Amino acid sequence: MIAPLNTRVYATREEVARAAAALITHTLAAKPDAVLGLPAGQTPVPVYAELRRSCRAGVVDFSQATCFLLDEFIGLDRSNPGSFYQFVSEHLLAGINIDADRVHALDGAASDLDGECDRYETAIETAGGIDLQVLGLGRNGHVGFNEPGDELVARTHRVALRPETRRDNAARFGGSEDLVPLQALSMGMGTILKAKAIVVIAIGEAKANPVERMVRGPVTTRLPASFLQLHPNVSLYLDRAAAERL
Repeated sequence: MIAPLNTRVYATREEVARAAAALITHTLAAKPDAVLGLPAGQTPVPVYAELRRSCRAGVVDFSQATCFLLDEFIGLDRSNPGSFYQFVSEHLLAGINIDADRVHALDGAASDLDGECDRYETAIETAGGIDLQVLGLGRNGHVGFNEPGDELVARTHRVALRPETRRDNAARFGGSEDLVPLQALSMGMGTILKAKAIVVIAIGEAKANPVERMVRGPVTTRLPASFLQLHPNVSLYLDRAAAERL
């Protein structure tokens, strides 16, 4: 069954950030011990800034929440400044009242990467599954590090990163694409689709094409985000530029 995506368009990226932060705040108000799936990347940065402000103001409480980071570069552990763990810590975790023991991240430097993927799947299941998964949208239609291809892997897995994805992540590595790791670990599309609710955030005209294909196109491994059409509870938060083709 193909489910219509609940699409909301806002005038500015600041309005998108406030709306997405309000959704997360509402989720935690309704279920203080909610399990959140959180991405890195530039898209959620304004959302995280709103959540930090709300936490300081006492509007949102993360003290009972649990979070799972969406993905991580292979070869980087939590202490590496280029890691997604450090990114999310810098932009969100360091500014909210979340228990460090409730923050889960993939270890890109694990000696057994396949075992690390299995461990992560088990940890998500043990936590009761993800209540709200927050996603950005890649320019090539990827979510997490699930890249376009002939097939998708359902569970948390190793993935080879496409050149455009490495270019988009170069800022974390001094602007040098050559320094971006070639591979990463990522929740799989099946893992993402098990979340009880999903919110996708897309900002800017560069996302207009993948947004249109995600909403209107067929479900295809060539656009991993299109698989979100199979989920019954997906909200899509866009600014006008990202929504211009809808």
